[in-house]
Amino acid sequence: MIAKESVFSIQNEEDFNRVALEVFQYQFENNKVYQQYVRNLHIDTSAISHYSEIPFLPIQFFKTQKVSTLDSMPQITFTSSGTTGMINSQHHVYDLEWYEMSFRKAFEQFYGSIKDIAVLALLPSYLEREGSSLIYMVNDLIQASQQPESNYFLYNHDELYATLQQLQAKGTKTLLIGVTYALLDFVEKYKVDFPELIVMETGGMKGKRKEMIREELHHILCTGFGVSAIHSEYGMTELLSQGYSKGQGLFQTPKWMKILIRDTNDPLTLIPNSNTGAINVIDLANIHSCSFIATQDLGKIYPDQSFEILGRFDNADIRGCNLLVQ
Repeated sequence: MIAKESVFSIQNEEDFNRVALEVFQYQFENNKVYQQYVRNLHIDTSAISHYSEIPFLPIQFFKTQKVSTLDSMPQITFTSSGTTGMINSQHHVYDLEWYEMSFRKAFEQFYGSIKDIAVLALLPSYLEREGSSLIYMVNDLIQASQQPESNYFLYNHDELYATLQQLQAKGTKTLLIGVTYALLDFVEKYKVDFPELIVMETGGMKGKRKEMIREELHHILCTGFGVSAIHSEYGMTELLSQGYSKGQGLFQTPKWMKILIRDTNDPLTLIPNSNTGAINVIDLANIHSCSFIATQDLGKIYPDQSFEILGRFDNADIRGCNLLVQ
């Protein structure tokens, strides 16, 4: 079994490669769905010496198969959102401490101690369904915050506006995390001038509004909240780790997560950085499902290892956590 400490103490490429190979061997031996997929590719697993050579499981398998290294009952099953009749992804989590350590450590890496931050959540679509991994994370952040104003606001925008004014007056570091359409609804009613506020949009209009290009959306939100940049989170049901953007749609990942780009016409071939292709994710916190996932997102990686989401495959389902097509 892979120890949590070996994953969350990764510091460099050598560490990452060593742990990724260990995780791959564990998952190939114990995850029947992944094992069958790799065998069908006729890949000699004993010859794999670098994480870039590891086969990536298409994300669609989470909709139709139990992607798991264990046969026991999971502690929790996270599910993706979707329209009626759509098959939703299921991510079975057998040890919630993996998820908690992942999002707590990543959040602190990018934003500092949660104790010092007031967390305001405007996530109506997520709250109104079961099985959201985002709500599990935000619940934990709100509870860990030592600021009494931390809370959900659902549709009570009047209270949210008053709370923002109060926190600004106190000089409290404040994070407002919201689903895109709800943030737009808020700034149509209220004008805030809170330059220090961290506004983080989680992506998606949930069918409530027409989709917008990122630049237009972020311009409206920057104007509405009086901030210079809009932050974003790149996460999904099938992952236990997140990437974060502090502006311009450029994301960074924690050290146990890595983005690679594959050829859209040859899904088993990776392509060089700065070229547009389909996103493969390595999430080493996904210890009991699959850490090597071929997503349906399109993007590119830049020389500093930041990455950008450029859209989705035309035939891909509209996901609950999708980011806006540009």
